Amino acid sequence: MRRAARLFLIINARGGRRAVAGRRLAADLGVSLRTVYRDVADLQLSGVPIEGEAGVGYTLRKGSDIPPLMFTREELEALVVGSRFMQAFAGERLAAAARQALTKVDAVLPDDLRRRTERSRIIAPPIRRRAAQRQRLDLLHAAIEEGHAVRFRYVKEDGSASGRDVEPLCLVFWGQSWTLGAWCRMRTDFRNFRVDRMEALEVLADFVSSEPSRGLPAYLAAMGADPDLAL
Repeated sequence: MRRAARLFLIINARGGRRAVAGRRLAADLGVSLRTVYRDVADLQLSGVPIEGEAGVGYTLRKGSDIPPLMFTREELEALVVGSRFMQAFAGERLAAAARQALTKVDAVLPDDLRRRTERSRIIAPPIRRRAAQRQRLDLLHAAIEEGHAVRFRYVKEDGSASGRDVEPLCLVFWGQSWTLGAWCRMRTDFRNFRVDRMEALEVLADFVSSEPSRGLPAYLAAMGADPDLAL
């Protein structure tokens, strides 16, 4: 088991709502106190809800306990592979959430299932050139959640470009590329835009329309998809 996962497990299993002293954690893990401080800091930076400080002790934030998990081997591998794909292809926001979720799951798995996760040969290696697209995906994801319109310069395959103000509705991954499903204010109709062809993307202050004819179910119906996917 990775040391950070073991640290999380010990705090989760033994601390409850009571703080666990750093020296006790160090003794349980067989490492130095300095290493415990470093690992706790790493977990906190990755979003794991550990509270406390040196000399006081550490505990999980209220409501963050991890219940016992029961997975079949196939279910577990599906979770691991899904997380790897999120880390490789999604925006940094969801990639970080996937890493955090796997740390929590790994901390409470029995040894045989944990070894299964380590043996999975379905891999999605990250590619450095996707860094700019990760930023765009994060911006678009936030705009969709908050209901804001966005503006960008869109470059078509033939090299021609135009400015667009759109109301973002959903992000769709097609295996090779991400597209944004949106209501285009210039075309007054639904359009799909490849995220890798967007430039100068910005989130606008104005909100998307509340008209059902411009919402996600209407978009899905226009694309020939099941509108219930919006539920």
